[in-house]
Amino acid sequence: MTTTTQTAKVANALVNGAELTAKQISARYGVKNVRAVISKLRSEGYSIFLNKRTSSYDGETYMKYRMGTAPRSVVAAGYAALRAA
Repeated sequence: MTTTTQTAKVANALVNGAELTAKQISARYGVKNVRAVISKLRSEGYSIFLNKRTSSYDGETYMKYRMGTAPRSVVAAGYAALRAA
């Protein structure tokens, strides 16, 4: 029997198009430190964005993590930083 880590579960959900709040990630996958999991995924090369949303129901704002494609300028800056190091 194989077990899937919390980080892998979060990555799988985001890759499959889910947009999740930190509270949803904690509740669904049992993650205690959401920022650490997201940071680890980003360091593994995933392009994860945190977007601000406004509820049409009550007008409150909240933040959702989603998978995306990094703009060319960001990728170019990353490669430039690697060359300089």
